[in-house]
Amino acid sequence: MAVAVMSPLVAERIWALPIGAAPVKFLQYLVFRSENGGALPSQREMAVEYKVKPPTVSALMEPLFELNLVLRSRAEGRGGNRYRLHPLAAKYESMTDMEAAFAHALEEMKSGKLPTIQLPEYRAAPPTEGRPDLRIA
Repeated sequence: MAVAVMSPLVAERIWALPIGAAPVKFLQYLVFRSENGGALPSQREMAVEYKVKPPTVSALMEPLFELNLVLRSRAEGRGGNRYRLHPLAAKYESMTDMEAAFAHALEEMKSGKLPTIQLPEYRAAPPTEGRPDLRIA
C-alpha cells in the first residue's frame, strides 16, 4: 500500500485555525478518511463511522465550510450533497499528483471557479523547542 502525501497547508497550519477543538479533530478524521484528491463519503457514512448522528456531522462541518476547507456540491441524479476537501487541503497518492492538483486548483481560484481557503494570516509559529511559560490565572 502506498503512503499518501499530505498537503502541508493543513498539517502545518492546523494550530492556527480559528475554530474549536471538535471541528479540528473532525477535520483530521476527514483528511484520514478522504480518498486521494479529497473526495469524502456521504454524511450518513461519516456519522456511522464517527459514531455520531448526522446533525452532529453537519455541526462539525459548518466551520469547515466557512473556511472552505470542505466543499459541498449537489449530487447529480440522487439528491443530497457531495463533499470533498479543498484541493489544497487534500491528500494525494504522490508528490507529482499533489503538485499537479495544486497548479490546477490555483488556476481555478484565479478564475473564480474554486474558492480560496480562508486561513488566518500567518504571524508566527508556536515555539518548537522548550516549554512555554504557562501559568494558571
